[in-house]
Amino acid sequence: MKIDYSIFNQKTAIDRFLFAVENGYFVEAHELLEDDWNFYKKQEEKEKALVLKGLINGATALALFHIKKRPLGYEKVWLAFIKYIPLLDIVEFEDKDKYYKAKNLLIKLSKEVEAKL
Repeated sequence: MKIDYSIFNQKTAIDRFLFAVENGYFVEAHELLEDDWNFYKKQEEKEKALVLKGLINGATALALFHIKKRPLGYEKVWLAFIKYIPLLDIVEFEDKDKYYKAKNLLIKLSKEVEAKL
């Protein structure tokens, strides 16, 4: 499937990530937070970087299940989401509610996957 990236015209990376996940663009969602993830790593804001790593891995896990048809890959990568996402409770992000929305959306979609396993 060829993606028209102009559909990702939301203002911030987390907005684009939410749009992508909500619309099943899991591979693209993975890419949309990588610049911010790298920025926080370079700024030595480890916890923020790890939260983004968790969200990125959540989207990647869904891509592995839905697109790559690799349920074992989904299970392995989903563990990284589970490992890092609790850090969201201790870090400060602008528009933090959007990060919680992303977390909750990934959890909801994961429950749908797990019902199929």
